[in-house]
Amino acid sequence: MNPLTETVARRPVAVVVVTWNSAAVLPGFLDALPAAMAGLDWRLVVADNDSADDSVAVVRKHAPDATVVETGRNGGYAFGVNAALRAAGAFDGDCLAALVCNPDIRMAEGCAATLVAGLGDVLPDGTRAGIAVPLLYEADGALVHSLRRESTLTRALGEAVLGNRRAGRFPRWSELVTAPDAYAARTSPDWATGALMALSAECLADCGEWDESFFLYSEETEYCLRARDLGHRVRLEPEARAVHLGGESRVSPRLWSLLVVNRVRLYRRRHGLTATTAFRGAVLLRELSRAALGRPPARAAVRALLGRPRRDTGGRPAGAA
Repeated sequence: MNPLTETVARRPVAVVVVTWNSAAVLPGFLDALPAAMAGLDWRLVVADNDSADDSVAVVRKHAPDATVVETGRNGGYAFGVNAALRAAGAFDGDCLAALVCNPDIRMAEGCAATLVAGLGDVLPDGTRAGIAVPLLYEADGALVHSLRRESTLTRALGEAVLGNRRAGRFPRWSELVTAPDAYAARTSPDWATGALMALSAECLADCGEWDESFFLYSEETEYCLRARDLGHRVRLEPEARAVHLGGESRVSPRLWSLLVVNRVRLYRRRHGLTATTAFRGAVLLRELSRAALGRPPARAAVRALLGRPRRDTGGRPAGAA
């Protein structure tokens, strides 16, 4: 059944946001919500991971009807998502769908309705669309390559040799999807970056909570692959659009090394030790080649992959997936 045609026990869409020192980006997100959610009944639930700034006060000022969950600690992104989903009743079937958002997302008008409308559709392989994602753009209007293929040894080697953007045009050689036609129509990638995704009630019921062992990065990958294993596919809805102001992992050595290490951790969850050793070696080769060019994030990733990370001195960014 198409969610927008549901007539029995009409349920709202839960808009779930995790904040950590997000006061600077929250007003733009909150101000865009009414137009973005047009056509839907919705409720906003914000999980604040012990912000030291005015994040909670900003929410209460700009969205006084929102439910605010103060978690009391920075337990990571999945930890916050789970706290907000529980407060929304999303695991109990109280919601038609859940929209999981970073606070640095700016949804276009009608974005949410387009995402929710596609949930539950039967795909050609007999699975259902359980997760819907939009086209994402940078603040300058550049398209974000947000679609991904599942990690394989061949793809890790392809990225090490060719670079992920060049290799991304070829499904066999890269996890990153860069072919323009992949973003021009509805398509079903293995997973997508988690800055904004709609989850169906059925997907939430079958998959349960997000994996909190991933503090930041790979939590959305794990969730999407687990959903696929249970018959709920990711689908790109190209008519839904949003701007993502994030991207700190590109420049922060600490965040990039966390992203790289968690990618290997997740691969180990789904493969044997021998395959993981080879995969780690391919990922290390890629980071070594970039470290040789003097790139600090790559040097940090090499240290982390070799088990010699620098002391952790920072928290998670204001909003990143």
